[in-house]
Amino acid sequence: MSVAALEILNVTKTFESDSGPINAVDNVSFNVKNGEFVALVGPSGSGKTTMLSILAALLTPTSGQVLIDGQDLAKMAEGERVELRRKKIGFTFQSNNLIPFLSALENVEFMLRLNGNLGKAGKIRSQELLSRLGLSDRLNNLPNQMSGGQQQRVAIARALIHSPTLVLADEPTASLDTERAFQVVETFAALIHENNRAGIIVTHDLRMVQYVDRVLQMRDGKLVREIDDHDEIIKLAKGE
Repeated sequence: MSVAALEILNVTKTFESDSGPINAVDNVSFNVKNGEFVALVGPSGSGKTTMLSILAALLTPTSGQVLIDGQDLAKMAEGERVELRRKKIGFTFQSNNLIPFLSALENVEFMLRLNGNLGKAGKIRSQELLSRLGLSDRLNNLPNQMSGGQQQRVAIARALIHSPTLVLADEPTASLDTERAFQVVETFAALIHENNRAGIIVTHDLRMVQYVDRVLQMRDGKLVREIDDHDEIIKLAKGE
């Protein structure tokens, strides 16, 4: 039996407040398979950002298990978690977080350099991935010489270049116009499927869920709804 790329088992994250403990994530369980693109949605304060931080191995859950490729994050030392983040998790953020003094190509190559894999093959793969994203004429441009949509595509390439098990996108379209937003998410989905990675996008824009395989809705820290029927997902994207 194959192991899911990501397994979340009864995860709770509790924070202390003046009024007592608050469960930002409350007994949540789900899994994501290789080649599956999942949207995590919910209103502000629903727990999706905390959940994403847990998936990224940046926050440790109060209880429950997070397994990536069958590895339990809670049983790892901090150094092991850092290595796992570097090798098995790819990130894209709303703000891109591109290194401003590196070109598009150098930003993508940077992930391979961090993992000690920037050989000739890695350089070629970086160029090919950026070309696949329509950026063959922007390889040597700095971030401030590119549009928001182009920068976001560089960030997608950087998140995928080291062949991570799990790719996480946190509100990647929030600063883009509608046309560019659709383009970015459609491309991201295509690359998740083509490269057989597990992908999760956190978004407030339900129109974007038309490109995912499954939608997980959170409210008050709980997973309240899971939609895997394509027709139902399209209805949600259309606001029906």
